[in-house]
Amino acid sequence: MDILQSLIDFLLDPLTPAFMQRVLLAVLLVGAICGVIGAYVVTRGMAFLGDALAHTILPGVAISYIATNGNPQWVLAGGMIAGIVSAVIISFLSRGTRLSEDTAIGIVFAGALALGIAIVSRSRDFSTDLQHLLIGNLLAVGSDDLLLMLGIGLVVLAGVVLFYKEFLVISFDPTFTDTLRLPGQALNTTLLILLAMTVVIALQAVGITLVAALLVIPAGTARYYVKRLHHLMMLGALLGAVGGVVGLYVAWYAEIAPSAAIVLTLVAFFILTFLFAPGDGYLRRARKP
Repeated sequence: MDILQSLIDFLLDPLTPAFMQRVLLAVLLVGAICGVIGAYVVTRGMAFLGDALAHTILPGVAISYIATNGNPQWVLAGGMIAGIVSAVIISFLSRGTRLSEDTAIGIVFAGALALGIAIVSRSRDFSTDLQHLLIGNLLAVGSDDLLLMLGIGLVVLAGVVLFYKEFLVISFDPTFTDTLRLPGQALNTTLLILLAMTVVIALQAVGITLVAALLVIPAGTARYYVKRLHHLMMLGALLGAVGGVVGLYVAWYAEIAPSAAIVLTLVAFFILTFLFAPGDGYLRRARKP
């Protein structure tokens, strides 16, 4: 009985403060959305793009922060606008044959990051909030922030559901889009915009430096267990949400940054999967003659 009570106390104590209840909801939301979009990121090899988009929002965040005196909702909105604009520019630059997508990403990434640094360098009161932007500020999530994140997340999920078949085609056989007379460029731009919106809501949880991990690791882990894209989305969302919750408890009891704890938990999930996954696990393959 004492063991059961200790377990209950272990699980409930971190959730006693009201702000931790909001954090838990935010972690579940961000983990699930990143798991869904991460299926496309992993399938299409877009990990660099996810990381680049996280950095390209810096100008929008800096401008909205200065203009609104740090209002968190407007800062989030400014970041989303900058991310969407960057996604559209990347799609436009890579439309021709002379410039590959990764080159376009590198150009936009470097330009936007430099612009953001230039804006930040003009502000004397941005240093603390810049640190939160880099490593996340999950514990400061308010009710309004949570509602805004929920709204953005629902838009992302609606886009995935609405264009699921079309995104499936451009992800696995882009040349087949012409045969089906699908607007391949418009679909690719739409997917980039949804990715940018996901990056924005993930920033509150893990910051610019770790947002790519939240997009890649859950879906990368799920690939060891499933093959179909919709199964990859569902399992990736589950792993992202569970990893977020477990990481939150690790952060609470180990007294470390939640962003680091969440990503380290997801990395631990991946290592266990890499070693012990049935069929494709390293140790199982090593035993085969």
